[in-house]
Amino acid sequence: MRQRRLGTNGPEVGAVGLGCMGMTTAYDTNERDDEESVRVIHRAIELGVVLIDTAEVYGPYENEELVGRALAEGVAEGDLRERVVLATKTGIALEGMKIRPDGRPERIREAIDGSLRRLGADHVDLYYLHRVDPAVPIEESWGAMKEIVEAGKAVRLGISEATLEQIEKAHAIHPVSAVQSEMSLWTRDWIEAGVVGWCAENDAAFIPFAPLGRGYLTGALSSREGFDENDFRARNPRFTREAMESNSRIVETVKAVAERLGATPAQVAIAWTLAQGEHVIPIPGTKKMRRLEENAAAADLNLPEDVLAELDQIPVSVAPRY
Repeated sequence: MRQRRLGTNGPEVGAVGLGCMGMTTAYDTNERDDEESVRVIHRAIELGVVLIDTAEVYGPYENEELVGRALAEGVAEGDLRERVVLATKTGIALEGMKIRPDGRPERIREAIDGSLRRLGADHVDLYYLHRVDPAVPIEESWGAMKEIVEAGKAVRLGISEATLEQIEKAHAIHPVSAVQSEMSLWTRDWIEAGVVGWCAENDAAFIPFAPLGRGYLTGALSSREGFDENDFRARNPRFTREAMESNSRIVETVKAVAERLGATPAQVAIAWTLAQGEHVIPIPGTKKMRRLEENAAAADLNLPEDVLAELDQIPVSVAPRY
């Protein structure tokens, strides 16, 4: 797999990473299969998909435990922990089905120890502030994050869904090595806000989550289908029947391009994110082996200039992200 660098003087990783959230939460949990998820993680590493992304709030806690189990069970085949770039996050509290930011320094200092215990690791390679807490000055939250690096519990720091002003304030205290935010053919907010460009200018990686539009851009979802009550999309405005039908022109264009290129819609969608800069490393999530292999193959799909221009003309979603 083609390689990309994770931030200033950072390690080289596969151009496509793996988001693990959906293995335990957010999407249809009735299809949860931890044994298959462990196999998916192992296969990802074999394919060169070595940026493995999780968070304490996924579950909560269960996702980190699953990732830790997968890395531990691979020891017989060599130390998988040494082969991956392991990322996790703090800064979100879960209350029922709702989340709220929690960027208190004391909470951040406490959270890293729990994450390391669940992951079975003595450090993480990338530690994110999952959300900026409006009730806590970013300088205080990021100062606590810096302390974690100084203690050797994290190698580098990232921030998620932050504004350009927040990123710059954090970067002045300790380098921001990665910014993780939603980006896809139907979500381009962070391009327009200048965040993707800031990352390129400041040697930080931009890590798009949901590059497949939470499954919509694959063309596999129908507006006639409902979602399981445990599925985040059942309450998301982009996945109402009306919104999905109105957005069908987006996925139809992606499908047409994929057919011309002999690729899949998912691969076209991921390749588009990769084309936004060499510092961009998407982390499509899956718990299915065939989807993992399909997504990984997108790293080798080069989109011609005329195709990129065509995709750039796709309208954004008619409905908001949340």
